[in-house]
Amino acid sequence: MSISYRGKLYRALNPVYAREPLSGRGAELYGGRFNSRGVPALYLSLSVVTALREANQVGNLQPTTLVAYDADIDELFDCRDALALRDQGMDAATLADMSWRDQMKTTGEAATQAFAGRLMASGHMGLMVRSYAPGSSADDMNVVLWKWGDRAPARLTLIDDENRLSRTT
Repeated sequence: MSISYRGKLYRALNPVYAREPLSGRGAELYGGRFNSRGVPALYLSLSVVTALREANQVGNLQPTTLVAYDADIDELFDCRDALALRDQGMDAATLADMSWRDQMKTTGEAATQAFAGRLMASGHMGLMVRSYAPGSSADDMNVVLWKWGDRAPARLTLIDDENRLSRTT
């Protein structure tokens, strides 16, 4: 099932990537739960607190750059829809499986990464899925994008009215 999302999204970045908040480079280099290595992706959250939890899942709070975006995204797969998940050969337990990194190391691709690949091939811009970061609940939601830009159907605009991220000093 495809849904649309219009509103604010948040991302807590490693400061290394702060000057490129629209790049998806970190996910491309290392892979993520919903993208294989070599595939750029943006992992965004519907709330600031969820974004912070996502970026700091291990250990203590690390230096983080928090950014916000205005989003107008169509063709998001809704992972809250159990029937749609089943139709895609996926289920909630597999989405939540914390062993995705081990799967990626062992077989080259985690089940959730293969699922994301199928969604990309079918024309989805991304997916909406609950956060699995420690301390999160079923109400804490993320949006993972594989396609985004400055126009429809996946418009994502960084909110930086004062050009803070483009300053050189």
